[in-house]
Amino acid sequence: MVVGASHRFSSLAVRDRLYVEEYAQTSFLNALREAGIDQALLLSTCDRVEVQAVHPDPLSACGRITELLARHGGYATAEIEDQLYRLIGDAALRHIFAVASSLESTVIGEPHVLGQLKDSHRAARAAGLVGGELETLMQRAFAVGKRVRTETAIGEGPVSVAAAAIDLGCGVHGDLARSSGLVIGSGEVGALLAEALCSAGLGRLFVTDSRPARAEALARGLHSHVLPIDGLADALERADITLGALGSRTPIVDVAMAKIALKRRRNRPMVFIDTAVPGDIDPLAERLDGVFLYTLDDLERVARNGRIAREAVVDAARRIVDEALQAFQRERAERAAVPALVRLRAHFERVRPGVLADAGGDPERATELLINRLLHEPSVRLRHIAGQNADPQRTEAGPETTAGTAAETAAGRELARIEDLLDRLFGSGDEEHERDP
Repeated sequence: MVVGASHRFSSLAVRDRLYVEEYAQTSFLNALREAGIDQALLLSTCDRVEVQAVHPDPLSACGRITELLARHGGYATAEIEDQLYRLIGDAALRHIFAVASSLESTVIGEPHVLGQLKDSHRAARAAGLVGGELETLMQRAFAVGKRVRTETAIGEGPVSVAAAAIDLGCGVHGDLARSSGLVIGSGEVGALLAEALCSAGLGRLFVTDSRPARAEALARGLHSHVLPIDGLADALERADITLGALGSRTPIVDVAMAKIALKRRRNRPMVFIDTAVPGDIDPLAERLDGVFLYTLDDLERVARNGRIAREAVVDAARRIVDEALQAFQRERAERAAVPALVRLRAHFERVRPGVLADAGGDPERATELLINRLLHEPSVRLRHIAGQNADPQRTEAGPETTAGTAAETAAGRELARIEDLLDRLFGSGDEEHERDP
């Protein structure tokens, strides 16, 4: 079962209050155990807060989990019931597989949720809340998530402006670790892109601004170096990727400056990403061989195309989830037959020693005895059921006729079910058909 709140069903205000901070997750897991939920994990991210659990009474367990989430968020249960989803059985399984495959994320295909799910699994295991059933389910979910990313393009292509900037920078310069960046100005978007580039592994970053105090503040936040604005020409020579974030009324990097920088760089390519309005980079600079100039509109176009490409493979990803769900259900049903098979084998093993002793070493006699003894009890019970279906004492009409007819009908249905089961187990019906002329 799954009980939770996500960006698809719940308001941001509710999700914020239900969010379980990392330091509080162990306490929440302990509360689940105290509530009688022995197999469960907690997934608490910016997209969702949900409990994935296994329990013999899922309806009752869903109610208890709802109460715990409400209490954690400071709500009365009735206040948030309509903000939560409660999934049981196949719907819960499909949801868990889809979450692991990043099909339920705000940004479809984002790579973090599978790692977050694995972290949640480890935390639950450390708290002693992962039994055999939940372990089997989670390992299958991890495999489905990996298969979706391997067999589809759901994780390919940038889907945000920041990702587009990283993708374009890598496309021109390859390994960002061997590249240098320059931020001109301290505008919000430029600062965010600079932070994204640093997180993606940019080797070095320099900051310059006409207002030195702002340059210093941004540099401290990005653990980078400050360069004086009057040394911009020299700074451009060192920069493989330049972010324009100053917003001056006229371009601060003109064609002549870009041309000189290219020459000093021996025509090594330069990427300019202009986030300022008006722009900081002269649009004519793009005409220079070796200069790649992008605006925010360009980045948004790249990101939009990436989102469209991911949406196009969602159907293929969901087919993989459905296939995995069917396989998991089939395997679970097969595992459910194991105890019956064990009991059947144990019964046969109990019969075998007596047969061998009574047969006196005669193989033919042994097989005859074995068949008779194995079939004796089932034969007695089948005759009894068949007799209930045709009781001659009930041929007279009387007060108990209706009850008797109902009993006969039930016995007939039971006999039909047994015959059907024998046909499915041993193919006995097929053999009869094969002998028919």
